[in-house]
Amino acid sequence: MNGGGSVEAAEAVAEASAPVGAPLQLEWKFAQVFGERTAGEEVQEVDIISAIEFDRTGDHLATGDRGGRVVLFERTDTRDHGGNRRDLERMDFPINRHPEFRYKTEFQSHEPEFDYLKSLEIEEKINKIKWCQSANGALFLLSTNDKTIKFWKVQEKKVKKICDMNVDPAKAAGNGPLAGPGMSTSSKTYTANGGCLDKTLGLGNDFSFPPGGASSLHLPVMTSIETSLVPRCRRIYAHAHDYHINSISNNSDGETFISADDLRINLWNLEISNQSFNIVDVKPANMEDLTEVITSAEFHPTHCNILAYSSSRGSIRLVDMRQSALCDSHTKLFEEQEVPGSRSFFTEIIASISDIKFAKDGRYILSRDYMTLKLWDINMDSGPVSTFQVHEYLRPKLCDLYENDSIFDKFECCLSGDGLRVATGSYSNLFRVFGCTDGSTEATTLEASKNPMRRQVQTPTRPSRSLGTLSRGFRRGADTSGADTNGNAFDFTTKLLHLAWHPTENSLACAASNSLYMYYA
Repeated sequence: MNGGGSVEAAEAVAEASAPVGAPLQLEWKFAQVFGERTAGEEVQEVDIISAIEFDRTGDHLATGDRGGRVVLFERTDTRDHGGNRRDLERMDFPINRHPEFRYKTEFQSHEPEFDYLKSLEIEEKINKIKWCQSANGALFLLSTNDKTIKFWKVQEKKVKKICDMNVDPAKAAGNGPLAGPGMSTSSKTYTANGGCLDKTLGLGNDFSFPPGGASSLHLPVMTSIETSLVPRCRRIYAHAHDYHINSISNNSDGETFISADDLRINLWNLEISNQSFNIVDVKPANMEDLTEVITSAEFHPTHCNILAYSSSRGSIRLVDMRQSALCDSHTKLFEEQEVPGSRSFFTEIIASISDIKFAKDGRYILSRDYMTLKLWDINMDSGPVSTFQVHEYLRPKLCDLYENDSIFDKFECCLSGDGLRVATGSYSNLFRVFGCTDGSTEATTLEASKNPMRRQVQTPTRPSRSLGTLSRGFRRGADTSGADTNGNAFDFTTKLLHLAWHPTENSLACAASNSLYMYYA
């Protein structure tokens, strides 16, 4: 990516050489890592990353861990040496598009709690983080554990001190008599720091001018000596969910957000923390009649009245809040028809959708179940337009995965900002990137390490008809090996559950245990 000519010219040449309708396959490179483990190092449970999210500009990244901490990172390669923003797209000289982030700050978002009424321990683990709109240079975000959502404001505060006092700093530091007769201080101790005092001086009733006369007196000066980031919890949204919160999502109106648990979805106003409005309730009158639960929910990126939620039976429901106050009836239902004769004991378990994401334009929904990624067109509810096999080679091992509970792992998914690619994680700290445009056969396997292509094995990815009666669907990226991409025994203890795609660039952030890996293409 380094070379002569402008960025626009280089991109134009790349586009001209690419086949029509099929973008070039990306070559992924390691960018940086935070919290890398050394060989044999034992990872503490509280340090394992449990949530990851870019803000809408891509200049900030937030992670949450099982210890209830939120860590913020700030992008540095978009600023020049004077601290000013650089417009990477308009620069006429070659630059390195390598994204660089630095640690910004961290704070304790949640603490372990105990519900005495239900005799239930509430762990501090951060389930989800969502960025809100920034204002006046401050950052705002929502974080949630199983029961409580918190609204945080992170702002720079300048620490100021009074300098150029009418005292002798050495004497003031030693609490000796101050320069000038009649001058007195309060009972507090003063510390001198380069001629600065931390407290203002008071003048006694017997004040008289120092030997230099009135001309030697001057007004103290207020100076800023340092800047610190101060996180502050603005609001706490609690006592609205009987079951564990699995999703939060901001609305495009900038005023409201939703929170979802197994049976209900609540609508909140950011400014009102003591009440919420229940908009979806799938709890049956008799709990024995319960057939499915809510697994994920997300607002449409541009239409503030539309949201989607997924279920444990592999279906996605699109809801329009204008139709009724309680959105029990959906406007559209997206689910794949079951192939006759393919049903087994594990069919319903692996069909459960663990995560859904809207594309940036809101036209498509990406869903992740245990074995596959599916891309849905919201204008076509007959079935997915594309199905991507993530780790098909695990199908013969479903019994073992059920025994060790791995079959219940909840993998997240993400889309690129341009909507051309999708990504999700797998076991052995592997993650996969697929091209989702017509004619694309891109299916790249990467490892969360400093050498992401170390375990890369290209597999045939010929498009084929999807199972079932769908006419437009097809499956890509299927692996048929009996183990991982190198033929090694699969490691189910190392799993890449959480990852996020930069909103405007081909850059991925992946959470492998307690380490945050970043890649660019």
